[in-house]
Amino acid sequence: MRTNIILECQETKERLYLTSKNKQHNPDKLRLKKYSPRLRRRAWFVEVNK
Repeated sequence: MRTNIILECQETKERLYLTSKNKQHNPDKLRLKKYSPRLRRRAWFVEVNK
């Protein structure tokens, strides 16, 4: 079952991205490198609880 998650930038603490993941196959926190408009470059975004 897929659930919606929010991604938060580790550097600026902005919550910019909404995505989904399958918790049965990926129980760990998701960590993606995405674009941050405030930093004007790519940064690490980590899954946060709603």
